[in-house]
Formats: sequence, C-alpha cells, structure tokens
Amino acid sequence: MGFRTGSGSFYDFKVKDIDGKEFDFSTLRGKTVMIVNTASECGYTPQYKELEELYQVYKSKNFIILGFPSNDFGSQEPGSNSEIKEFCSKNYGVTFPMMEKIVVKGESCHPLYQWLTRKEKNGVLDAEVRWNFNKFLVSADGKTVRYFASKVRPMDTEITKHISSDGK
Repeated sequence: MGFRTGSGSFYDFKVKDIDGKEFDFSTLRGKTVMIVNTASECGYTPQYKELEELYQVYKSKNFIILGFPSNDFGSQEPGSNSEIKEFCSKNYGVTFPMMEKIVVKGESCHPLYQWLTRKEKNGVLDAEVRWNFNKFLVSADGKTVRYFASKVRPMDTEITKHISSDGK
C-alpha cells in the first residue's frame, strides 16, 4: 500500500480508508488537501470540531481533509478503525474522509508521511511530525505547500488564507 514508483507525485498514493476500502489520491487532482494525523485521547482532540467546520466552509471550493489516525504519540489512539470511526462521528460529527490507522514517524513510517516530511521526496520541505494533529496542506497541483504544528488551530487564518487562495 501507499507509494508507487514512478514520478514521486502526491497523486501516486493509494491508502485504505477507515472502512478498509482503497482510496486513490489521483482522485484529488485539482483539490487543496489537508492531511492530519489524529488521535482520540489527546488534548488536541477537540480540533476534530474545527476540522469539520473548516471542511464544511471550504469543501465547495475544491478542498478536502484526510484524517489519518495514529497511535504514535503517547498511545493516544488505541482504538480499532471501527472504534475510531464511531468516536469521530458520535462526538464530533466528522464527515471528512478518515483513513485507516497508520504510523507517521520512525522506521515504520507510512510512505505517505515519508513523502510529506522529506524534501528529497516532496521537493518542497522537510518537516517533522512532532505530535497528534500536525497538519500538511498540499496545493491543488499536488505540491506540499505548508506544514502546521498541532497548536495551529484548523480555522486559523494562517491556514485558511492558503485554502482560499489555492482552491479557487
């Protein structure tokens, strides 16, 4: 799963969604994409509410959020994919796509997160996923444009100015 050899493009990735179905990134062409590593038992977990608000405000402007649950920080995402899905829906009304739980750091890091965090792969920036709810904003042409730490709230103008300028 994940990266296919070739161009090294963002659109070459395929992952599994939270229901175990294949999600092909080639379907994201022309959309600004926010990728967030999430957790259900984190101090930042209430950001799910703002992520959903952000999604509702901008989804009609070619914007999408992909949530990637991860148990990499403080074991704060211990649940199964089905438990995570229920938690997000029941507690925060999440409607943006959630993917299966993955590893976002270290030797077992998912190929998508290798691409997001390494300039040698994405051609734009090096970044380190330091905690839950780190955010990557990928432009409509498939290039990583911004990285935001956990403390940057989803509706912060630091984020929204890039969505509104990119997702015409």
